[in-house]
Amino acid sequence: MSRPVRSARLLQLLDELRRCRQPVSGAQLAERLEVSLRTLYRDIAVLRQQGADVAGDAGVGYQLRPGFLLPPLMFPAEELEALLLGARWVAAHADPELARAAGHAMERIAGTLPALLRLEVETSGLFAPQWSGPPTEPWLTALRHAVRAGHAVRMRYTDGEGAVTERTVWPFAMAFLADVRLLAGWCELRQDFRHFRADRVLSLEDTGVRYPAMRHQLLRRWQRERLRQPDAHSSAADRN
Repeated sequence: MSRPVRSARLLQLLDELRRCRQPVSGAQLAERLEVSLRTLYRDIAVLRQQGADVAGDAGVGYQLRPGFLLPPLMFPAEELEALLLGARWVAAHADPELARAAGHAMERIAGTLPALLRLEVETSGLFAPQWSGPPTEPWLTALRHAVRAGHAVRMRYTDGEGAVTERTVWPFAMAFLADVRLLAGWCELRQDFRHFRADRVLSLEDTGVRYPAMRHQLLRRWQRERLRQPDAHSSAADRN
């Protein structure tokens, strides 16, 4: 079997193993990959030779232990195009720090690719233009860092009617839309979830203090409330 076909098959096998929380039998893997059991065993051996920590054996089941990093050169063309388009969108619509990070990430990936794939990335015709110009809100980087760290922030904010309030917010999610950036957080002033437009933030301070809830817990609660009251959240940024 040719090298490109085998490389694609090994990538698919890695993906199957990565999805499995429990050991999966060789027969099941062979069926999913539409290969013979003998081929499956050979591919497992190749992955181990390449450094993948695949635990298990025939008759017992296989499982990929954490820690194996997939080399970028094994990305199929469609996945590389998706990464490139995503990076270009981030470069066009996110804050400058994140935009630079997106560019550096693609340069790092392209630098490890074979020559032909690298040329495909460098000459790609997929673009994400800036229809409304780059973001101008100076708080985006600080907000992203607060979301990542789980820190409460203090901010002065102007609502949809022009009223200015001072609040302490627990930020847990951000949405980068084409013309506006939104922050989702628990507002101590309102004792409820609120959405804030980044362009209405007048000043912002990261307190450096973790808020008492876990970010993933806030996300789940927020998502449940959005399902129960979709209309109530649709205009939340205009009535804060």
